[in-house]
Amino acid sequence: MRQILFYRTDSGASPVGEFLDSLHAKQAQKVAWVLRLVEELERVPVQYFQKMANTADLWEVRVESSGDIFRLLGFLEGSRCVVLTHAFHKKAQKTPRSDIRLAERRKADYLRRNRE
Repeated sequence: MRQILFYRTDSGASPVGEFLDSLHAKQAQKVAWVLRLVEELERVPVQYFQKMANTADLWEVRVESSGDIFRLLGFLEGSRCVVLTHAFHKKAQKTPRSDIRLAERRKADYLRRNRE
């Protein structure tokens, strides 16, 4: 079983939590269902959880709900913890580089603050 954590800024804000709060109830319910899969399944199907190529070991949680596509980006801390650093509504075929860079910056910030 995995544990999912949401990245928090220095000031305590949770960008992923804020994104999830902005979703409609049905969308949030689907995201919660996929997050439960990531937590509970030993081998999560790649349609829901996949390592991203050409990144600093980022993983993406993939959610589709009524034609809307959402991505939650994060990283593995140890073998049983997923730290989600960024979430967005995906509108293009390819994940925007700016979203990947933001997730990578937040990962570096998290690791710096939690390893001191």
